[in-house]
Amino acid sequence: MLTHGNLSAACQQFWETTHGNPPVLVEGQERMLAVLPPFHIYALTVNVLFGILAGAEIIQHVRFDPAAALAEISQKQVNVFCGVPTMFTALINHPETPKHSLRSLKYCGSGGAPLPLEVAQRFADITGCHLTEGWGITETSPSGTFTPAQPGGMRKAGSCGMPAPGIVIKFLGLDGGEQYVPLGERGEICVNGANVMKGYWNNPQATADVTTSDGFLRTGDVGYMDQDGFIFIVDRTKDMLLCSGFNVYPRVLEEAIYMHPSVEEVAVIGIHDDYRGQSPKAFIKLRAGAAAPSLGELQAFLKDKLGKHEMVQALDIRPELPKTAVGKISKKDLYDEEERRQVRRAGAAG
Repeated sequence: MLTHGNLSAACQQFWETTHGNPPVLVEGQERMLAVLPPFHIYALTVNVLFGILAGAEIIQHVRFDPAAALAEISQKQVNVFCGVPTMFTALINHPETPKHSLRSLKYCGSGGAPLPLEVAQRFADITGCHLTEGWGITETSPSGTFTPAQPGGMRKAGSCGMPAPGIVIKFLGLDGGEQYVPLGERGEICVNGANVMKGYWNNPQATADVTTSDGFLRTGDVGYMDQDGFIFIVDRTKDMLLCSGFNVYPRVLEEAIYMHPSVEEVAVIGIHDDYRGQSPKAFIKLRAGAAAPSLGELQAFLKDKLGKHEMVQALDIRPELPKTAVGKISKKDLYDEEERRQVRRAGAAG
């Protein structure tokens, strides 16, 4: 349950993050391209409600089409664009990109999923606009963290930024208790602020399960904060793999795989392993014209980037990876496919 107060607070928090000296966005003077589906909390807040708060001209597309987005940005001099990482990946890799000038962009936000470092760097090189990665969940309306957007502002590779104005973030130990961990240690991200939900509709038990005794929301995301207040997301607690007794975080593997020159998109999930319990499997979409690496070649590339317990043990090259309605890579679909494959194997063996 998100109240008017929750949503208003989130929009004001977003607005404050753009108002350094000088401000990045000016009320009544911005032109925003909106391609995210408005039923999703990210789009509802950053495009619809925030766009109205900023007095921006909102150019609404029914769906994300890379060619149409490129033309819109260049022809109408769009300066604000918010999306998910797969959209920025599509824009920098589209064959029509060199034909368009994207230099009008001055504020681009990435959310909804972890932003690969390689994508962020290439987007900045092409547009001159640094992606301001943020983090949040539906239960926080979805405000949470932000990356300073001002030119010259501090940024840290791999970080989703620092707590947005009016938000307090703590980190609980991963043992399921209520002991907070010291600065710099990994823990479950817990949030408090005017943007945090009222609760789950007609489900007080579910609300209690995600609320700490001191009133913070348990998000299910694992991360840590450094000495400068920047937060680094490691992974979802539910996505964490247990390989031979070691905690393995798919995002760490995905960041390493994105460094491979043939890779455009990647998702890593855990598959059943009789010996190790779980093993990481990578699903990869190649860049146009790129050669497909074998599993052995990929492992050799990753040898100096990952620990032995993190090494990818299976590989699936695909023309496309499954996406959600918002455009995020759908690991749920991949897990469902693997489960069906396991059932077929068991049936064949029987």
